[in-house]
Amino acid sequence: MVASFSPPGPGSWALDRSHFPEGATPISQWMMESAMEAGMRRAFAEVGVPADSLQARFVEGFMYTRLRPLIAPDKAATRLPPEFVLRIATRVHPGFRARRRAAGAALANRPWNAVLERWRVELRPTIVATNVRLQNVDVDALDDAALDRHVGELLDHGRDMAELHFWLHGYDLGPIARFLHHAIAAGVPAERAIRALANASPSTSAPLVRLVALRRIIDAAGARPSTLDEVRAVSPEATALLAEHLAERGHRVVTRYDIDGLTLQELPGMLLRSIIDAEVPVVESHESAIADVMATASPAQRAALAELLEDARSVMDMRDDNGPLTCQWPAGLLRRGVLASGARLVSAGRASEADHAFELTPDEARVALATGGPGAAELARRASARAAASLLTPPTTLGPAEPPPPLSVLPPPLDEMVAMVQTAIALMGMAGAESADGLTGVGIGSATYRGRVRRASTPEEAIEAMESGDVLVVRATSPSFNAVLMIAGAVVTADGGALSHAAVLARELGIPAVIGATGALDLADGAIVEVDPVLGCVRVVG
Repeated sequence: MVASFSPPGPGSWALDRSHFPEGATPISQWMMESAMEAGMRRAFAEVGVPADSLQARFVEGFMYTRLRPLIAPDKAATRLPPEFVLRIATRVHPGFRARRRAAGAALANRPWNAVLERWRVELRPTIVATNVRLQNVDVDALDDAALDRHVGELLDHGRDMAELHFWLHGYDLGPIARFLHHAIAAGVPAERAIRALANASPSTSAPLVRLVALRRIIDAAGARPSTLDEVRAVSPEATALLAEHLAERGHRVVTRYDIDGLTLQELPGMLLRSIIDAEVPVVESHESAIADVMATASPAQRAALAELLEDARSVMDMRDDNGPLTCQWPAGLLRRGVLASGARLVSAGRASEADHAFELTPDEARVALATGGPGAAELARRASARAAASLLTPPTTLGPAEPPPPLSVLPPPLDEMVAMVQTAIALMGMAGAESADGLTGVGIGSATYRGRVRRASTPEEAIEAMESGDVLVVRATSPSFNAVLMIAGAVVTADGGALSHAAVLARELGIPAVIGATGALDLADGAIVEVDPVLGCVRVVG
């Protein structure tokens, strides 16, 4: 195919494969482009980030992002004006003046604590209740008109949840970035400061805790189940616990954020392996890490740093609970609805495969059964084109570089707010020290692990090939890799940093990891390696 990787708009666009590695569906493209910009615009304005928003655009199915500036946002700023001009502009421009007031209020009043309370009392219960209501709809019992309406409701719900997802990131990443920025300024190495955030995310480890309880029931009964039905046959308690797990997590996409990803209930073998191998995670002590941070800081810095750390630890769980509830669960429900429409299109001769319904645009999906959709030939063509595009190697950037203004031109407290954002971005993507073989990165854990490399481009590949205890080697992970990590002995990524999804998951699940080892994807599949998180390196031993 002839690919065209042209900039999707003015300015500089950076490739982002952390959530949509390649070949995003039209529905997810629409959702991300609309929701990210709206959610981040609202968050930036409220907490005082001196930028308009974070934009997402898709090129050949790959996601690119751009930080949209406040001044002349639709014109690429390839050269900065003199510093004195920037200094004046950041003080007199109405947008910057509003951001300055918002940033001052946010840093003084710490609004993330109020948002966290709202999340616990209002937002999270409402989201769960809505997801459960939509999950309880029997899509097979709906007539065609009702199914079209149901898909429309799922599209609206998914779009609203995605916007909420990005808005919340202004209030969960903000205090985390603020603590890390001040800790690093106090002389605390970044990786040591991040260790102080460990064990603050029970939502990450909660599924494993339930599976450990289920495994104990099975072991106590002396059973060796080979199917989920055999797990249910162990005891009424096992039946209830498995049903509870599937009701809460079965309809969430677990192999990617997109609606063409698989849900947990579609992976019974994976779930069974997770149950059989479930063990209580051995995680690092955060108490000693906190003591280490405070010992490094000066006496004058400790009180303020302790308050910042308390804020950061309090929002960690909201950060990790956010994606599964606002993205993975709604996406899984939308997947079910679109597939039901696809099955009916196949029966009517309007599609050759049910999953070709994933090629529908949002507007087409809302009325697919009423109109018959674009037709079988067109849907097949789109599916083929998307699959071919997903094999392309996209450039890491598109468009001319846009140099950011130096912090020195920003008035307080905008300079602190921007420094916080830069700290978060650096730690989410920061690799470890460079090495000749690219097998050095950020280490997570305290014990060396030896195992067989299982290299995978997607979670689906990992699920198909992995055996318990394998070393998962991937470009990067997202929360969608949770199901795979349950059986991994260790994880190695080529991209990411100490605050990336992979690092957080490894830290909370007690899995040895090396993050940001740039040469990881060159490891031979099946090779025996040692993952040394203390030295942050991977060694090939056989």
